[in-house]
Amino acid sequence: MLTGARYHHERYDGRGYPDGLAGSDIPVEARMIAVADAYDAMSSRRSYRDVLPQAQVRAEMEEGKGTQFDPVFADIMLYMIDEDKDYQMREK
Repeated sequence: MLTGARYHHERYDGRGYPDGLAGSDIPVEARMIAVADAYDAMSSRRSYRDVLPQAQVRAEMEEGKGTQFDPVFADIMLYMIDEDKDYQMREK
């Protein structure tokens, strides 16, 4: 979990932090956490905004595929979003 926590802000295109890792150089657990963390951030109520609509969350995930996110894990999340017709995965 330490590895995932440290590197989950790396971007698949290498423009993330803390070390600017790219692609498969980013530990796999961090690539998974990055997708889950982004989903959670968009689908949760924040002090500065309400939960984003599921269509917007999906669009952001699609847009980040291959740049911000590992395309394999982004595709898995997109599949999960498409299966979640009632938006039940979001924080309540």
